[in-house]
Amino acid sequence: MTITQTVEIPKNYRLTIDVPRELPAGRVIISFTPAPEPVALHECPICAKHIDPVTGNPRYNAETVAAIEEGISISRGEIPAKRFNSLAAMLEDLEKDDPDD
Repeated sequence: MTITQTVEIPKNYRLTIDVPRELPAGRVIISFTPAPEPVALHECPICAKHIDPVTGNPRYNAETVAAIEEGISISRGEIPAKRFNSLAAMLEDLEKDDPDD
């Protein structure tokens, strides 16, 4: 049985732990692992970081960044998503948007 609980470690580094009664009495192993930073709802941690932290250069080209931002806006409901009734209708719409034609 494993029980996980996320706690804030205070500046004095002292914790008081109340053990749930479901855990049988006896020897246990307690381990401490830093918790990851919470990610905002509908925010992809990879897509949200457009700048490479090591080089300081843009990680993606401008077209890719625009597509990522559009996808995030759609997932938040800020932009309505396109819906299609068939593959043919979707492909026709994709061909319309192609700037090379």
